[in-house]
Amino acid sequence: MADPAGEGRKLIPMPGGTARLAAALLLAAAPCFAAGPDKALSGVLEAIEENRLALATERVEALLAAHPNFRLAHLIRGDLLMARLRPLETFGNVPKTVPREKVEDLRAEALSRLRALRDRPNGDHLPRYVLQMHADQRHALVVDSRRSRLYVFENAGGRPRYVADYYVTLGKNGVEKTREGDQKTPIGVYHVTANLPRQKLTDFYGAGAYPINYPNAWDKRLGRNGHGIWLHGTPSDTYSRPPRASDGCIVLANTDLEAVGRTLQIGLTPVIIADEIEWTDAAALEAERKALAGAFEAWRADWESRNSDKYLAHYAARFHSGDQSLAEWSEHKRKVNAAKSWIKVGVARVSMMQYPREKFVVVNFEQDYRSSNLSNVMRKRQYWIKDDGRWRILYEGSA
Repeated sequence: MADPAGEGRKLIPMPGGTARLAAALLLAAAPCFAAGPDKALSGVLEAIEENRLALATERVEALLAAHPNFRLAHLIRGDLLMARLRPLETFGNVPKTVPREKVEDLRAEALSRLRALRDRPNGDHLPRYVLQMHADQRHALVVDSRRSRLYVFENAGGRPRYVADYYVTLGKNGVEKTREGDQKTPIGVYHVTANLPRQKLTDFYGAGAYPINYPNAWDKRLGRNGHGIWLHGTPSDTYSRPPRASDGCIVLANTDLEAVGRTLQIGLTPVIIADEIEWTDAAALEAERKALAGAFEAWRADWESRNSDKYLAHYAARFHSGDQSLAEWSEHKRKVNAAKSWIKVGVARVSMMQYPREKFVVVNFEQDYRSSNLSNVMRKRQYWIKDDGRWRILYEGSA
């Protein structure tokens, strides 16, 4: 059977018949607190594992009553009906006339859903990406592409607190989008840019769509292109799609999209897409946040001091802002600072998000700049990276 985690064809065929069906799905029926049908699906497979087929049938019928277009549940129901005639040899014991790729897609979905339940993070672990949210950001989304899972975290005093998680479909060709049409989902830190309601879309997008800002400044710096990466729903006749089936978008069941949509704020909600979420504990996350916050405050204070050497020491050798290199940026800033008799820099609404894989942090903030000859307020974005053990700025621009 297809195994996206590379574990091969374990536990199939099933000499013990239907009592081993759940084992064939690699499930040790775990407690579930996820949204959507996963808890009900877990209950069905738990009953199968206990060889209580009548109870399993009752549960899968209830699941289908709630989600009549849930194809995976239909396949399990078919297995249970077939089990009345003979022991099952494998999950999806359908006639040979059914295209095998359809069954393999459903197997892959089952594995993704059930591994997510088995490997649930405990309450002491947090995603290392969400270092700090500012007060106006109510939630953050983190996508684990390996598990085909989207996690929702609420803002608890600037720190992330788990709320729910949902099964998602990602790009046909996996992740790390680099070009138009490669059918991959990007990896990085993004945010929601719009809310496209159902009425303005075809049925393909289901309950609606939320575009994200791919390509962002880092993508553009690396020459990545393409567009139209959305969070969106499924057609009305489809509950969910296989784990790898989109052209790069993040696709949720319509009921799940509606639930997630209630947490989204245009221009504010971070959407962090990772290969596989790196989890950490609250103490380690806070230590990282404090270290970066200290470097950020030193940068602000050194700018106010008009000591250009101290101020420019906060920028990395690889720094770029638009077309400006560090040398060009430094020359410009020295001239500007020399023309000032005083500078005051205020910062507010600061958020810090660790970039997956690249190991730098995206810092967004509101900057209130005042000087002897110029004053303005603007949204800024910086990328901070560890450079010889010290936090330095890799990129700076408007947000």
